[in-house]
Amino acid sequence: MIKFLIKGLLRDKSRSRVPIIVVAVGVMLTVFMNAYITGFMGDTIEMNARFSHGHLKVMTRAYAENMSQIPNDLALMNVEELLDELNEKMPRVLWAPRIQFGGLVDAPDELGETRSQGPAMGMGIDLLSGKTNEAERLNMEKSLVRGRMIQNPGESLLSEEFSQKLNVNPGDEVTLIGSTMNGAMTMYNFKVVGTVSFGTEAMDRGTIIADIEDAREALDMYDAAGELFGFLEEGFYDDEKAILLAEQFNMNYEGDSDDYTPVMKALSQQGSMGQYVTMADVWTIYISTIFVLAMALVLWNAGLLGGLRRYGEFGVRLAMGEEKSHVYRTLIYESVFIGIAGTVVGTAVGLGFAALVQKYGIDISGMMEGASMMFPTSIRTRITPTDYYIGFIPGLLSTVIGTMLAGIGIYKRKTSQLFKELEV
Repeated sequence: MIKFLIKGLLRDKSRSRVPIIVVAVGVMLTVFMNAYITGFMGDTIEMNARFSHGHLKVMTRAYAENMSQIPNDLALMNVEELLDELNEKMPRVLWAPRIQFGGLVDAPDELGETRSQGPAMGMGIDLLSGKTNEAERLNMEKSLVRGRMIQNPGESLLSEEFSQKLNVNPGDEVTLIGSTMNGAMTMYNFKVVGTVSFGTEAMDRGTIIADIEDAREALDMYDAAGELFGFLEEGFYDDEKAILLAEQFNMNYEGDSDDYTPVMKALSQQGSMGQYVTMADVWTIYISTIFVLAMALVLWNAGLLGGLRRYGEFGVRLAMGEEKSHVYRTLIYESVFIGIAGTVVGTAVGLGFAALVQKYGIDISGMMEGASMMFPTSIRTRITPTDYYIGFIPGLLSTVIGTMLAGIGIYKRKTSQLFKELEV
């Protein structure tokens, strides 16, 4: 009987083509929107990861306990050796050393005397080695306001607001006055080659960016780094995977009580980010559930209307002696076939669109005049395992339930009403 029903659906396009298209469109929208919502809710997590926390972060044990103070005197040593170890044990994680520091930026006049100065937060980032892709990760080129990117040693970038406050333009020189890793005073000259916008008042008010090798030289931190940022190769934060990797790494140093022993933390284990990760997951589920229920109601009604339109056909079949229970079962079987076919097609198309947007993104830089580092310039989806089966809820379940409700009318057919329909 099943073979007969499938053959009937294939031959009668009016019973299969439109219902399958309706189901496929509904499932496609469900799958794509779930991937979009997941990507949208993860944007803030990713921006925090890129700038402040990484998907994973390696520090010394003492540095981790005082992380908010940025204690470079407790920084990691022999970083190259540690990076080799991490790359060997975690080949699917991309690592980048960084140094955060504070100091006073002095802008001299033509005679070399102080013209203006202000406190600044500094970032030493790997921009010249070409191994870590940090400039792209931090969206630096698109955030340039004036000048160009760092291309040579001894060059730096200032936040645009800070440069205007100091009356410094690209091409001018500034001096960083601060303290080294060992507590000594340091003065290091930088040539300002460009200005950037971060989009947050705290960073725009006073930030200087330099290549990490210049920061090491200025702070006497040769082969050292305050933090090693790790980013999962997939490009998205996976909390379970990150925590597992951190636990595996920390087990190697479990018996070591030295304050300078390296320790790894996942993003959710740093500060209040754990609460935000949980909140983002919960809101993703809420929003996706509401959309899935909305699409389920649409396809439920589609199945209901499809069954109601065929009451004339059911009357003919009952007049020919077919049992009501058999008509009802065949109607449900047909809706199952249509639901499965529409769901498979819709899921495939939805995943295809989501994969394209995940890879290439939707460029919204034109809508963000003066885009900054802290805000993404493209919208991206994120495909998760849920996207492979979530379409079956509205596509199959709702379609079948709608058809079942419409089919109940079969048992209410009366002979007098049947003959009246046949006369028409």
